[in-house]
Amino acid sequence: MSIYDFKVKTIDGEEISLEEYKGKVLLIANTASKCGFTPQYKDLQKLYEQYNSQGFEILGFPSNQFAEQEPGSNNEVKTFCEINYGVKFPMFEKIEVRGENAHPLFKYLTEKAPFKGFDLEDATGKFLHTHLVNNFPDYLVGDSIKWNFTKFLINKEGNVVARFESPVEPMDIAPEVEKLL
Repeated sequence: MSIYDFKVKTIDGEEISLEEYKGKVLLIANTASKCGFTPQYKDLQKLYEQYNSQGFEILGFPSNQFAEQEPGSNNEVKTFCEINYGVKFPMFEKIEVRGENAHPLFKYLTEKAPFKGFDLEDATGKFLHTHLVNNFPDYLVGDSIKWNFTKFLINKEGNVVARFESPVEPMDIAPEVEKLL
């Protein structure tokens, strides 16, 4: 099984197979418009522009599961991303990314790339860990998505090769993307 076995709906409601991305390096992220990590859209777009012509795609999946930080409709999310961050990479419909109703794609991603903890030497990683311990301790259980902007790197064969937690900045992933291209 690979990510190519999954179907998803674009932010405009069109169902597609991830097989459309066969042979490309992918970065799949769960996103939100009202999160402290929302400015990562800027660097995700920068990363996309830098490597897209070499066979790289970013797939954004909005989710409202983390402190209701993505309350808007799909159209509102799309407009927000385009106006505020110039997002041109593919965005998909709002989904659940953790728990019983998590989209099968995200169940697969977290199974293939388990949670290995936050970098507690990093101030943002330490802050997020503390925030979850104090406010959402059940989020830290298991391998599920812990917060917005968790990112999964997929190779050209559709295999999950790395997981980057929310505090990891998109441009810090560039060397890993280059290796796979």
